[in-house]
Amino acid sequence: MKSLRCGLIGDHIGQTRFPAALELMCQEAGIELSFELIDTAGKSDFDFAQFVDGLRADNWHGVSVTHPYKQDAADYAGEGMPSELRQLGASNILVFGDTLTGLNTDYSGFVSAWALQLPTTSVGAVALAGAGGVARAIGPALVELGASEITIFDTSTDRAKDLAKRLGPCATIASPDQWPKAIKGADGLVNATPLGMAYNPGSAFAADLIGKQAWAFDAVYTPTDTQFLTDCSHAGLATLTGFDLFRHMAIRSFQTYTGISPNPNVTLSNLAVLRPD
Repeated sequence: MKSLRCGLIGDHIGQTRFPAALELMCQEAGIELSFELIDTAGKSDFDFAQFVDGLRADNWHGVSVTHPYKQDAADYAGEGMPSELRQLGASNILVFGDTLTGLNTDYSGFVSAWALQLPTTSVGAVALAGAGGVARAIGPALVELGASEITIFDTSTDRAKDLAKRLGPCATIASPDQWPKAIKGADGLVNATPLGMAYNPGSAFAADLIGKQAWAFDAVYTPTDTQFLTDCSHAGLATLTGFDLFRHMAIRSFQTYTGISPNPNVTLSNLAVLRPD
């Protein structure tokens, strides 16, 4: 591959480091990158499927997808998602060509990040905030890593129920009244909501409920040091950051687009310069 034409679709993505990460890896591989950010914030009439149809017609190699379109991407990919990933109901990368393929490098990236950052930590019982696209990747990854139970809280009860069904018997949902108890009784805390992003400050976890858990993960990486992870660090929890996930996700996305597997240790180190404040 001599050139790569792709982009990223999502809301409020102006601060993403993804194009810079791909550019770094493409330069190392001698590939010319043409990348476009498609920020749909404020565009209520955006038609995901129609837009992606246009990219395919324009001979793009593929497109990456973030909040709030990961479920739309899975629907678009349909049978183009491998059977073992179809149950996630979320895709963050679509690869075009003779056939359409939908994958989820959030899922595989989280498993890799956990193995590197928290290799001796038991997942245990998890309190999971959010049941959208990123939760559909992180939840199954937690199950694969051995979670004993996952309690889900989301502002949409239907969305939480759908995710719990996908995760199986280890998963339950919590009402607003039950959520504090679930947090206190958890071994690990996971934020899979947009709360904490630069445009949406805050935390899904009250600081006074944090302290007895063992670990925490925040899917948000702009900024890296969110209020949630700051509270967790101050309370002594081991933390996995959204930027940790981002680097693994970016490497796997590059592999998916190009078929090239960079040296993970070298590339992870090189990508560290992109860490948001």
